[in-house]
Amino acid sequence: MDDQDHQTGKIVRRRRVIYIPGYDPVPPRRYRERYRREGLKQAAISGYEIGLTAHPVVDDAPYGWHVTTQIDGVQTQADVEVLIWSDIVQGSMQHGIMATYLQLAHTAWTYISTGALFRLMRLRKGPVIAALYPVAMLLGQLLVALLLIWGVATLYQWLGAQIALGSDLLIIGISWAVGLATGNALLRWFKSLDSRFLAYYLMHDYSFSARFGGANPPELEERMALFADHIGRALQDADLDEVLVVGHSSGAHLAISVLSDLLRGDCMPKGGPELSFLSLGQVVPMVSFLPKAYRLRADLAYLSASDQITWVDVTAPGDGCAFALCDPVSVSGVAPPNKRWPLVFSAAFSQTLSPAAWSALKWRLFEVHFQYLNAFDRPRDYDYFQITAGPETLADRYRGRAPSKSRIETPVNRYQGVA
Repeated sequence: MDDQDHQTGKIVRRRRVIYIPGYDPVPPRRYRERYRREGLKQAAISGYEIGLTAHPVVDDAPYGWHVTTQIDGVQTQADVEVLIWSDIVQGSMQHGIMATYLQLAHTAWTYISTGALFRLMRLRKGPVIAALYPVAMLLGQLLVALLLIWGVATLYQWLGAQIALGSDLLIIGISWAVGLATGNALLRWFKSLDSRFLAYYLMHDYSFSARFGGANPPELEERMALFADHIGRALQDADLDEVLVVGHSSGAHLAISVLSDLLRGDCMPKGGPELSFLSLGQVVPMVSFLPKAYRLRADLAYLSASDQITWVDVTAPGDGCAFALCDPVSVSGVAPPNKRWPLVFSAAFSQTLSPAAWSALKWRLFEVHFQYLNAFDRPRDYDYFQITAGPETLADRYRGRAPSKSRIETPVNRYQGVA
């Protein structure tokens, strides 16, 4: 690839990648290690060179790393930054057992009473099943604990009667106290194993969206304003060829609002870097289908018609945690007449991974949800590392690329009001 190969577009020599993660409490270094590990795999498979060095840790600077690639004779440098809101996630997860069950009741009522749950099922059943999983798991744990409480209390009452511990009332009181203590210990044990079950984690995730009926919590809005300022400053760097924002999972709908705020503020400098947006494994309808998601629906409509950005949305039917091939603007019922984005297509995990690789992966549901950030051993035109560190802008890479024919664009959202 030389300059003549890029005569229809620009060669990217320097890029800033700004990654907005989903509802994830893990430290950002995990993303760097994934990028390093999987980038080396993809480079070996696809026949290019990639190198990574860590950024020095500075108090007020985003966590990040520097990437250098050599692809078809072109050297490109990229600085990848993770915009952190994991502290907000961690804060939302600091709930006891009883508070989590109250969250369960509120979240289930929100999605059922508004009709959002049933409309979401008309799109994709996978993410709805994923949303119902923590409800079923937590209720199952509660049922087992209640049965244990009853069994222990009954046993102690029988034993107390046999050895005449005291009055019947005293025996009953002691029996149920022991039973309740045993049931509480079991629930605490279940919670200690949540790194395996992920029931509490997922319940906190869905509760976070449902807490204000689809509106963002104030602390998240404050953080998103900082994100917009940071991206705006990156766009002022005349040495950059592209600023690429990547939003993964619920980070996608945060990015949609952040970028909409930025573009409404008319912060795009003339002759500056191109602004691109890559949404991966998005779960936008889980929020946009709620009654008070006015801001998100307005931002979807606005961003979809912007001529100042390139927006590509990549999902895969094999990802049961994403609304695969659902155009987030159209299904939310807010597509304007001049809609131009996003370009929706599939990463097609079952085809871009060998049968052996896909067989080993497909039942690891949460790792499947992160496959967009990983290597593919049978890659097609989706390569996360060439997108984030290669010589083409997002617009040039997918210029003329047809959207997936099986995408879903039918508006099924009951709530279509915008702010």
